[in-house]
Amino acid sequence: MLADPTRRAVLDLLADGERTAGDLAQAAPALTQPAVSRHLRVLRDAGLVRVRVDGQRRVYRLDPAPLTEVDAWVDRYRPRWTSALGRLATHLSTEDPA
Repeated sequence: MLADPTRRAVLDLLADGERTAGDLAQAAPALTQPAVSRHLRVLRDAGLVRVRVDGQRRVYRLDPAPLTEVDAWVDRYRPRWTSALGRLATHLSTEDPA
């Protein structure tokens, strides 16, 4: 679900504040309104997005709580790639440029 770059882009837009599906579609012109609605449904089903009704509009907002679970999972692996990147930086700084 988060592997989809469009869904990540929608989350990025919602991180700035509430938006309607129409607002999201305008902010991402490559997406149609139905495509935005499908992505919002997936994000809503995953608990990452909340919706409220405002008259005839549906207003979407980010719910960051589930992302703390993702962060905790990723945190287990962070020391591994930090160490590997440190070794790469050391290697690159000592490598002969010629």
